[in-house]
Amino acid sequence: MTHTYVLPLADAEAVLETVGGKGASLARLSNAGLPVPGGFHVTTAAYRQFVAENALQPRILAALEAVDVAQPSTLEAASRAIHDLFAQAHVPPDIAGAIARAYIDLPGDHPVVAVRSSATAEDLPDLSFAGQQETFLNIHGLEAVQEAVKRCWASLWTARAIGYRAQHSIDQNAVSLAVVVQMLVHAEAAGILFTANPVTGQRDQAMISAAWGLGEAVVGGLVTPDTLTMDKATGSVLARETGDKQVMTVLLESGTAEHPVPETLHRAPVLDDRATAELVRLGVQIEHLYGVPMDIEWALAEDKFAIVQARPITALPEPEAPPPTEWKLPDPKGQYLRASVVELLPDPLTPLFATLGRAAINAGTKRLGAELAGSEDGWPDETVVTINDYAYYTARFTPRQMLGLLTTMPFAMPRMMRRAETRWRDEVHPRYVETIQRWQARPLNELPATDILTGVRQLADASFDVYALYQSGIFPSANMSEVLFKGVYDRLIKRPEDPPALTYLLGFDSTPILAEKSLYDIAEWCRTRPALATYVANTPARQLAAQLKSEQAAPGVEAEDWLQWQKRFDAHLQQYGHIIYDLDFAKPVPADDPAPLLDTCKMFLSGQCASPYARQQSAAERREQATLGMLERLRGLRLRLFRRLVTWAQKSVPLREEGLADLGLGYPLLRQMLLELGRRLVQAGAIERANDIFWLIQAEAGQASAALDKGESVGSLAEAVRQRKAVWRAEKRVTPPQVLPPKSKWMGIDLNKLGPTRVGEQTGDVIRGAGTSPGRVTGTACVLHGPEDFDLMKPGDILVATITTPAWTPLFARAAAVVTDIGGQLSHGSIVAREYGIPAVLGTGVATQRIRSGQVITVDGGAGVVTLAQPGA
Repeated sequence: MTHTYVLPLADAEAVLETVGGKGASLARLSNAGLPVPGGFHVTTAAYRQFVAENALQPRILAALEAVDVAQPSTLEAASRAIHDLFAQAHVPPDIAGAIARAYIDLPGDHPVVAVRSSATAEDLPDLSFAGQQETFLNIHGLEAVQEAVKRCWASLWTARAIGYRAQHSIDQNAVSLAVVVQMLVHAEAAGILFTANPVTGQRDQAMISAAWGLGEAVVGGLVTPDTLTMDKATGSVLARETGDKQVMTVLLESGTAEHPVPETLHRAPVLDDRATAELVRLGVQIEHLYGVPMDIEWALAEDKFAIVQARPITALPEPEAPPPTEWKLPDPKGQYLRASVVELLPDPLTPLFATLGRAAINAGTKRLGAELAGSEDGWPDETVVTINDYAYYTARFTPRQMLGLLTTMPFAMPRMMRRAETRWRDEVHPRYVETIQRWQARPLNELPATDILTGVRQLADASFDVYALYQSGIFPSANMSEVLFKGVYDRLIKRPEDPPALTYLLGFDSTPILAEKSLYDIAEWCRTRPALATYVANTPARQLAAQLKSEQAAPGVEAEDWLQWQKRFDAHLQQYGHIIYDLDFAKPVPADDPAPLLDTCKMFLSGQCASPYARQQSAAERREQATLGMLERLRGLRLRLFRRLVTWAQKSVPLREEGLADLGLGYPLLRQMLLELGRRLVQAGAIERANDIFWLIQAEAGQASAALDKGESVGSLAEAVRQRKAVWRAEKRVTPPQVLPPKSKWMGIDLNKLGPTRVGEQTGDVIRGAGTSPGRVTGTACVLHGPEDFDLMKPGDILVATITTPAWTPLFARAAAVVTDIGGQLSHGSIVAREYGIPAVLGTGVATQRIRSGQVITVDGGAGVVTLAQPGA
């Protein structure tokens, strides 16, 4: 068999398998006409032949057997052993001859070269392997070149390279190494060019690091280089930081060394504006060649740039944008409040929800608002608006609308409250279910794109019809009945030895509580299968979630037990997987991401939390005993008043959670439909990934759907999606004002008192909010930003979050207390905290900003105060 041991630098056969990642990249750059120093490749075939003729592979693998990534000393020992093997081995004559001929063909006598390692798993889009193998500079003479090639081969087995491959599960037996031999650039300056901003992720900017001498001082972090931020489109300098450059890498007679930079050059700019513009132009050319942002090493000699390496940037952050600083009102005379439905929308709205979803909310609210006001003109067209993409509730009505409300509301509201449960059970909920079933019956992959979008609109409309009814009937009835009962009980009925009013309202079932019981039942069943229980207990929730659809049983688990486990959990998701974390349908529901539920199941399996059945039964028994005792004791008017109010509250209050949990009933299907549309748009080249569909506005999704159905070209929306994501991330970094304009009053009422505490008032070691569930607890805070963080919370932690929705309910079983940014006395978090008997302080406005995970805090749910422990206290 004939082996090719050496290839010219730009040879067509210089691909990853033959010349490694670095070599393939240099060949590609050279063939594209970019200024790459000339040279040649010593191929992977040469490395494999060298290893084979010296019988090294079995001894390499033997040296690796004792490697433990967690023990660096084992990596060093293996590396030393393998290095000794390479040092003692000989280079086969045919390989040595091929290297000699290629070196002699380079221009000049005894040409000075750089000898660089190029591994087959290197400079890849997802794994750079930067710095894992060796480079040797200022090599001249055939014998020195041959030795440098051999040392490069050995560097495939440095301790850091062995450990890196082990951490990323790369087969140590399959890797190979090529070597690039290039003419050395006698650089006056060198550095790195990123064709995207590596700090902010902005793709329209480039960033240059530059220092005097060779590039090794920059790459090795030995010098503080100049840093320039550039506009890629114009090549102009946006920002320049001139470093105090103390050292530089220089050439010696053989090899390199670090020398002091002449004092006159310490603070002198390395590159002028003309040179930086030329370098950015080369970078843009390279980025276009690869189609991705690039990390480029460059050198400058005699006023000419040379490109010595280029690889895709790994771990590039998503682009960012400047955070908003102004909160411009849609109506300069309007008043806006972060309350009501907004409690379920803590983050900036994604574009599709802000257009399609918000339109459905406003349409549903308008319909019931018109019933409340007596006419369609009596209610604002937009109840929910967006300011910097945050949802706000409109608090301002025109004088005519206000007059109409004052005239009709006293009669319409009681009627709507009386009919709310019946309308929900007999009209709105069945209509929602019918809409879901009708679209489920149609094969999704056969639906035209425009039909998919129609189905999404209908599901959204049905969902927000539930919400509108909830807001106009169920929620007011529950809240009013609770407030009235508590007020009358505390003032006219309660004696010092009597239980608090809340005792009479706890211990009822609701969908979130039933969902928690379902997870507990699964854990208890699992406990009866020891092998399955052990596997579930010891396997990360994310891994379990990935295995839920696997037909193969987990290791050591009986196939039938595994099948039953899958069926039981799937049944749970079918019944409860719609309970939302967030009203924005861009956010996954439990049916999409069951890992947080699996984590709760693991918690129940561990026995760290009490049975929800026992907890609820205890509350129900206290409620029944207290109610019966009061009915036996009271007489006359107080008896009649107590019986009427407690009956109303006990009937209405449980419906509050029931109605809220109903909102997401169609979300699993709605999200499936949108992701199917997203997949079609990916195939059409309009967006990069299916879930980018949520970053289109409704009009764009409609136009793209129509084009798909007609077989027409769909223009790319990828850049618009990237920009919107950047803006969204910037907006998420700010805290939206609770009331706009600040200090607004509505009918003489300070609107700030209707929402969370003003952020500006929260200073010092005490954070104030609404005390919504009594009790006092000191413990460790666990700040959770969403369901992706649920596994961070341990039993006994204090849950700190922006909001909690029904899908957060299982976390209350392990929480010692609850603190939120948004919410009040009648919010979901308050209701559930009282069910669980744990203190809660809601509506602080700043909890997730001021409190850190691991910090010790004291929560006083009676006083509405959270106290931060002093450092060292």
